[in-house]
Amino acid sequence: MLLLAFDTATPAVTAAVHDGTTVLAESTSIDARRHGELLMPAVDCVLREAGAELDAVTGIVVGVGPGPYTGLRVGLVTAAAFGDALGIPVHGICTLDGLAYASGIDGPFVVATDARRKEVYWAHYAGPRTRSSDPAVDRPGDIATQVAGLPAVGAGAALYPEVFTDIRAPADQSAGALAALAAAKLAEGEPFENEGGLPALPLYLRRPDAQVPAAYKAVLPK
Repeated sequence: MLLLAFDTATPAVTAAVHDGTTVLAESTSIDARRHGELLMPAVDCVLREAGAELDAVTGIVVGVGPGPYTGLRVGLVTAAAFGDALGIPVHGICTLDGLAYASGIDGPFVVATDARRKEVYWAHYAGPRTRSSDPAVDRPGDIATQVAGLPAVGAGAALYPEVFTDIRAPADQSAGALAALAAAKLAEGEPFENEGGLPALPLYLRRPDAQVPAAYKAVLPK
């Protein structure tokens, strides 16, 4: 087994290679605006450090969000392209699940990432591999009673310490943790987000910021 994992659903552009037992190489850059520029160099870097060629990869692991439209689609499109070109499976995993797994918290706890617009993407967890609620997007103040007193993981939680009062590590996504979670799922036969071989689809949870105007002035040639 040789897994290539990456996630672009958050400002952390992260990639890793995992051999089914351990992380062989990992690269992470924090930049909310350069996902498209940073992902492929990160992939090249981890493959080189792992001493592996791309055609040796047996599976792609990709974070499917939730996340902002522009960044998230970079990872999903790249994963689909690799999977198609190499003829290997693409395993989609909720980005929040990767952060939960990296935390190692026995639970219950909360994972929250920055959704911008003064909102967070979040979910409840009963343990590092057990999500107990569907991912959602909300204003922190609107979920204060639901997260009160619970340990909280993720950069979204760190932005609102008045709501998430027990902030734990990690703050940012790790492709190494995502790959390790995928390896554990594969070893135990657990399903992925794209169970049944369907394409790994993004968890957007809301419409993109850019919208086609509902009404606009038509300009006709004279």
